[in-house]
Amino acid sequence: MAVKEIFEGLPWWVKWIAVPVLAIIIFGGLVMNVVGFVIGLLFKLLVFVALVGGVVYVVRKFSSSSSSSRGDW
Repeated sequence: MAVKEIFEGLPWWVKWIAVPVLAIIIFGGLVMNVVGFVIGLLFKLLVFVALVGGVVYVVRKFSSSSSSSRGDW
């Protein structure tokens, strides 16, 4: 029995309103967890890139200003 055959005899509001609402109620928490995880991961990645960039900037700034007076480490 195919999905199309199951929905064939049902009214339009069951196909277009009741089934999506049930899917959101049942799987909504799962979808929100996945979306929250992805957004959190992207935010942490952005913070990591910003911190690494800041460290590289600070190291280059101090090493270029002190390289003329001290030479190598």
